[in-house]
Amino acid sequence: MSTTVILLALTAAIFHATWNAFLRSGADRLWVLTVMSFAGTLISIPLVIALPMPSAEAWPYILLSALFQTAYGFFLVAAYRYGQLGQVYPIVRGTAPLLVMLGAFLLTGIVPSQLQIIGVAIIAVGIMSLAFSRGRANTSSILFAFATGLFVASYQTADAIGVRFAENAIAYSAWGNICFGILLPLCVLAVRRRFTVDWKSRETHKALLGGAISMVSYTLVIVAFSIGSAGPVSALRETSVVFAVIIGWLFLGEKLNAWRIVSAVIVAIGAICLGLAR
Repeated sequence: MSTTVILLALTAAIFHATWNAFLRSGADRLWVLTVMSFAGTLISIPLVIALPMPSAEAWPYILLSALFQTAYGFFLVAAYRYGQLGQVYPIVRGTAPLLVMLGAFLLTGIVPSQLQIIGVAIIAVGIMSLAFSRGRANTSSILFAFATGLFVASYQTADAIGVRFAENAIAYSAWGNICFGILLPLCVLAVRRRFTVDWKSRETHKALLGGAISMVSYTLVIVAFSIGSAGPVSALRETSVVFAVIIGWLFLGEKLNAWRIVSAVIVAIGAICLGLAR
C-alpha cells in the first residue's frame, strides 16, 4: 500500500473523529447530523457542476451508499442516545474493517494478503478493547452500535466498488454527498413532521462546520478507495478511534487511562502491519 493511500486514510480518520466530537456535543444529535448534511450538499454543488458526471455503472452504488449512510446516521444517533461515546464509537468503527474486507472478497474476489489480514485483525481487536475501558456498556447501545457498524461496512463496500466505475473519484464523492443530503432530511421530515433551522445561531454554524469536516473525511476515503484496496483503507480509517480518544482527552475532559493507551498502541501496530503490506 502506497504512502499516499496511508496518508489519505489517516487524515480522513482524524477528520472523522473530529466531526463525531461535533456530533457528540450537540443536544439534538439527529438535528445536528441533518444540518451537517446540508454543508456537504452546499460544498458539493459546485463540484458536480464542474466535474464530469459519474458513469451509469457507478450510479447504483452512489444511491446504495446514500441509503446505507442514511440508515447509519439514524442508528448512530440511537446508539449515542443509550451509550457513551467512548464505548459506542469503538464498537461501531471496530466492526467495519473486517466486514468491509469480507464484503470486498465476496463481491469482487479481491484476496487480501496474510499481512493485511493480520493488520485488520489487530486493529479490530484494539478498537474493540477500547469499547470496554469504562466497564459494561448498556445492552441497547451495544446492539445499536453493532447495527451501525454493519451499515458503515455496507456503504464503505458500495463505495469501494462504485468508485472504480466512476471516471472521477471527487465527482463520485460529491454526488454521494448530494444524494445523502437529500435523503437524510426527507427521512427526518417523515419521522418528525417538521424541521427548523436558525441560520444565525451558533449551533447551526457549529453543525455546518462539522458537516464540512465530515465531507472532507468522506472524500479523502473515496480517493483512497480509488487507488488502494478496500480492506486496508477502511482499517486505517478506523484508527479514528485513537484520534477520538485523544480529542476527547484534550478537548472534552475525558480520562486517558492505561487501558485506552494500550488499546491505542495495539491499533497503531495493526496500522503498521497494513503499511508494510505492499
